[in-house]
Amino acid sequence: MSNRAPNEARVIPLRPPATPAPAQTPASAPARVPQRARPVLAPRQSPPAPAHREPLWRDLVGDVLRRERLAQERTLKDVADAARISMPYLSELERGRKEASSEVLAAAARALGLGLGDLLSLAQDELTRLAQVGPGRSRAGTPSRYDGMCLAA
Repeated sequence: MSNRAPNEARVIPLRPPATPAPAQTPASAPARVPQRARPVLAPRQSPPAPAHREPLWRDLVGDVLRRERLAQERTLKDVADAARISMPYLSELERGRKEASSEVLAAAARALGLGLGDLLSLAQDELTRLAQVGPGRSRAGTPSRYDGMCLAA
């Protein structure tokens, strides 16, 4: 049993208490050596930003969906109802905020009177156009030798 008061908390230190250094005169004081030397790290450097950011696939597909919907003078609600997807989700697709599944893209394309291949072909055409306008060239400075599109599932 302890002879402490019942309401007094017992404190257990996590680190041992620091021992005070003995008083020394400056002439006799040895050079202080740190206990643990921390390595000096160079500041982090972020990789250089590319001069031209390539467009994301979801941005291209969204642009095509919006362009086709506006060309047909249809509302988001009309196309979303026909595609059986929510209006906010279709809006996010058009703005490139969501990465849609192939089923959703096919439904949105059908609602606009397009096939999935048509939608993807239009997006590829847009990508090709942007690559020719911007500095989308290989590191050697020559135009890209690839003229096709590759989709991975």
